[in-house]
Amino acid sequence: MNDLTALDTPLSVSSPAIGQGIDRVEDPRLLRGLGAFVDDLQLPHMLHAVILRSSVAHGRLRGLDVSAARAMPGVRAVFTGADVLAHCGGRVPVIPMRLDPLPELEPFEQPVIAHDTVRHVGEPLAVIVADSAALAEDALEGIEVDIESRSVVVEGGLDAPDTVRLFEAAASNCAVRLRAVRGDAQAAFANAPYVRRERFHVHRHAALPMETRGVLAHRDVDSGRLVVFGASKVPFANRRILAAQLDIPEAAIDLIEGDTGGSFGARGEFYPEDFLIPFAALRCERPVKWIEDRREHLIACNHARETECELELACARDGTVLGLRGRLAADVGAYLRTNGIAPSRNVIQLASGPYRIPDIDLELAVMLTNKTPVGTYRGPGRFETDFFRERMFDLAAADLGLDRVEFRRRNLLTSSEMPWQLATLLPYNSDSATDSGDYRETLERCLREFDWTRKSALNGRVIDGRHHGIALSCYIEGGGSGPREGARLVLETDGRVSVYTGSSSNGQGLETVFTQIAADALELPVSAIRGVFHGSTSGVDEGFGTYSSRSVVMGGSAIVTVAKIFRERILTAAAETLDCLVDDLANVGGDRIVARSGRTLSLAALAQARVAHGGISADGSFSSARRTYSYGAHAAHIAVDARTGHIDVLDYVAVEDVGRIINPRTLHGQTIGAIVQGLGGVFLEQLAYDDQGQLLTGSLADYLLPTADAFPNIRAIALEHHPSPNNPLGAKGAGEGGIIPVAGVIANALAAAFAPLAVAPHELPLSPSRVWHLIAQARDTQARAKVVADAPH
Repeated sequence: MNDLTALDTPLSVSSPAIGQGIDRVEDPRLLRGLGAFVDDLQLPHMLHAVILRSSVAHGRLRGLDVSAARAMPGVRAVFTGADVLAHCGGRVPVIPMRLDPLPELEPFEQPVIAHDTVRHVGEPLAVIVADSAALAEDALEGIEVDIESRSVVVEGGLDAPDTVRLFEAAASNCAVRLRAVRGDAQAAFANAPYVRRERFHVHRHAALPMETRGVLAHRDVDSGRLVVFGASKVPFANRRILAAQLDIPEAAIDLIEGDTGGSFGARGEFYPEDFLIPFAALRCERPVKWIEDRREHLIACNHARETECELELACARDGTVLGLRGRLAADVGAYLRTNGIAPSRNVIQLASGPYRIPDIDLELAVMLTNKTPVGTYRGPGRFETDFFRERMFDLAAADLGLDRVEFRRRNLLTSSEMPWQLATLLPYNSDSATDSGDYRETLERCLREFDWTRKSALNGRVIDGRHHGIALSCYIEGGGSGPREGARLVLETDGRVSVYTGSSSNGQGLETVFTQIAADALELPVSAIRGVFHGSTSGVDEGFGTYSSRSVVMGGSAIVTVAKIFRERILTAAAETLDCLVDDLANVGGDRIVARSGRTLSLAALAQARVAHGGISADGSFSSARRTYSYGAHAAHIAVDARTGHIDVLDYVAVEDVGRIINPRTLHGQTIGAIVQGLGGVFLEQLAYDDQGQLLTGSLADYLLPTADAFPNIRAIALEHHPSPNNPLGAKGAGEGGIIPVAGVIANALAAAFAPLAVAPHELPLSPSRVWHLIAQARDTQARAKVVADAPH
C-alpha cells in the first residue's frame, strides 16, 4: 500500500521493478533529439501530399476542375472523388465504426473523400501530390471548386431545430437515441420528497496533441507489401479498415508505429487521410508523405465534449440520492467515424460515477451538425457527466441544508458494495460493474491533504478584492477495455530480452512501465530488457492498441501471461543444453542458469546455442471482458476577481486509488498533465463556430492553451489500497482520471465564491468574460429582487 512519495527509490537487481519510480527509458533518446517521429522519416524518391478541403460547411459538390493544378511544374498527380470511384470499383470507401457499431449508424459514416456532398468545413475534396509540400500547396490555388451551398445546421442541443437535413434520406438529424437504465426511476421520482431539475452545457473543445497527424506510405520493393508509417493508438484496427477499403489482404500491409507526440484519444484513429495517402502512394508508385498543419488539425481532427442535458435528481430529506433521470443531446458533427459514439455512451452509462444511485433513466440524442466530427478525448463523456452530476449535488445539498461533504459521504460506494452494477446501455444491452475499492477513502484523504476544515473559513470571503471559493468532486475512471492484447518475448543473442506488444505508445511512458513489468515477470533486472517494441503490426500477430486506459491492464497482463511460457521454454532449452532435467535447474535468475551439478549457462550463451533451432521466443495474449475502475477525489481553492472575471487556482489537490502503481513517476506525470488539460478546457479552450459553420478559433492565436506556468499549485497523491481482481497485475487504468472531475470542482468553487449572489455556472467554458457576465447577471437579478421586495404593497 503506497502513496506517491518515494520517487527516488534506487533500483537493485534483487528488488522488484514494479512500484519504483525509475526514470523513463524513452527520455535519453527523445531529449537528445533522436526520436523518430513520422515527419523525421525520409525515403528515396519521396513525394509530398497536401489536401484540398472544403471551405463550405454544407453543399452539393457540382464539380472540381483540376486541370490547371495537374499542369503545374513539380505536380505528379491530383486525385479527386472521381479517381477514387474509378479505382475502387465504383464506390467511395467509408470509415466504419470501430467501437459501438449499429446497422442504423452506417448511413452516417464518412466517405474518405467528398464526391457529391460536403458536410463540414475541412472535408477533403482532392489530394495533390508533388515533389515538395510547397509545390503541392501552390497547386491548391489552381483548382476550381464549384459547390452549391445549402442551409447549415450548427445547433445540436436539446432544442435544436430539425428542418434542414444533413442526410436527405434520414428522417432527422438524430442519428440514434441511446438510453441508460438501472432500477425503476419512475417509481423513485414518484415517491421522492425532493426533486431538482437543471440544465447544463459543456462546450466543444479538443485534445490537441503536440504532434499533428502524419502519414508516410510506400510499397516495399523487396516484399511487395504496403508499408504505412505514422500509425498510433490502434494500428491493427486501422490496418483492417485500410485493407478492406483497398481490397487487399491485411497480411499485405504493415502499419509502423514510431515515436508519437501525444494522442489523448484523437490522434491515431482512422481518418480520410489514412486511406488517401496510401491510395496516392500506390497510384504514384512512389513514397508519399503528408503532414497535417495546425489549422488542418483544428478543422479535420476529431473534436469533442459538446453536450447539453436537462437532468432531474431525486433525494430523500437526509440527502440520500434516490434517482437520476433526464434527457441529453450530444453534437457529434457531420459524420460518425470510428469511435464517435463512445463519448455519448459514457455520458449516460457512467452518470452515477462513484455514487450509490439505485434508479437511473437517461436518454441521449446523438445529433448531427455541419461541424467537424467528434471522437474520444481523454475521459470521453466522463468529463462532461461529472460536471453535470457534481453541480447537481452541490445545488441539491444547498436546497436540503446539508453540508456538501456529508452529502457525498452519504452516497459514496463502500468496499462491501463491490462490484456495483452500473446502468445498462441500450440498444447495446451493455453492462458494466465496478471492480474494487472504498470510495470514501480517497475523499477523506483528499480532505486532509487539502486542509478542508481550515480552508472552509475562506469560502465566500472577499480578500484583497478577490472572492474565494472551495469545492470538491469525486469520480471513477473506467479503463482496461478488452477483449485481448498480444505480446511476444524474444531472447536475443546478447542474453537480453526484447518485448513486443500490441499496445501503442502515445507518449505515456509505455516503454518504461512495460520494461518494469517484463523484468519482474521474468525475474530479471531492468537492464536485461533490451527494449519494448510497440504498436506496429509487424511485431505481434494480434494487437488492440492503446485507448480507454488499457495499456498496463491488458498489455501489461499479456506480458505477465507470456512470460510464464517464455520462462518454461528457457528452462527446457537450458536443460537440453546442459544435458539435465528441468528439475535439476536449481537456480534461475539474473543472467545465468545454474544446474544442481554446478554447471552454469548464461542467457547469452543459451540464446547463441539455440540460433540454429530458431531461437527462443514465446507469444500469446491476455483476455478479459471486465473493466477496471480507478477512483478518486479532487478539491480546489480559487480566487475570482469580480472586476475582470479572472480566476486564479490557488490550490488543487487530487487523490486517486489505481489498484497497483507500476511507476509512481509516470503516474504522477499522467495525473498532473490530465488536470492541466482539464483546467485548459474549463478556462481557455473553445471550438467556436458561426452560423455558417465556419470555425472561428482555427489557430492557436484564437484557440487558447495553458502554458507551463498557468497552474503551478497542483498536488497529486496516488494510492494502491484496492487492487483490481480483474487482471494478474491488480492494476487499474489511470491515464484519464486526472481530467474527469476538473470541470465539476472548478464550477462548484466558482459558485461557492459567490454563494450570496447565487452565481450559477451551468455551462462551460469559464472564461473571464463569461465569469464576469455571470457575476453581473447575478447582481442584476439580486438588485431587481430587492426593488420588488422594497416596493410598497
